[in-house]
Amino acid sequence: MRIDPDYGPFAAAAPGHEADLAALFANDDDELWLVEAEAVAPPPGTVVRKTARLAQMVATGPVVRPAGSFCVRLGGQDHREMAALAHATQPGPWRPFTAYYGSFYGQIRDGRLIAMAGERLRPAPGMIEVSAVCTDPAWRGQGLAAQLICQVMSEHRDHGASSFLHSYAENAGAIALYRKLGFELRCERVVTILGKAN
Repeated sequence: MRIDPDYGPFAAAAPGHEADLAALFANDDDELWLVEAEAVAPPPGTVVRKTARLAQMVATGPVVRPAGSFCVRLGGQDHREMAALAHATQPGPWRPFTAYYGSFYGQIRDGRLIAMAGERLRPAPGMIEVSAVCTDPAWRGQGLAAQLICQVMSEHRDHGASSFLHSYAENAGAIALYRKLGFELRCERVVTILGKAN
């Protein structure tokens, strides 16, 4: 099975049913992202476009909002700018309806969205994923991502939920920030990105 392609490319197969993945592509350019304990061998009809190690981290400490934090809640009027920022910075897969996963917050300067963070998966009651954390390169190094992550985490806590996230394992800078904000490594995973074979 897979998530609706308009929301994202994530998919999964029960053991012994991997060959059924080839039927899930929405079109010839579509991708399927499988997040598993190990890399997935390409089933018939597919090719591996990329594999990458992921760090899955869970927030365990209190939410400490940075001083001077000011974030705005993003809505439908912001979807075009959200997509442009996500495509420019590549925080992870972004599709036409990704913004509908949950709450998103942003930082706006001079009428332009320069940073954002929001929500994605809810794999179990009381667990919500922080996702789409990204900042325009011209505005990095100013603590905007930390402010946005804390805003999303605070909303999770207000609803009695815990926050978790995924980072590319080689992204030492991001992982250091997440640790500073109270996240700890839960486990490592591997994302296998499958494309349709020609």
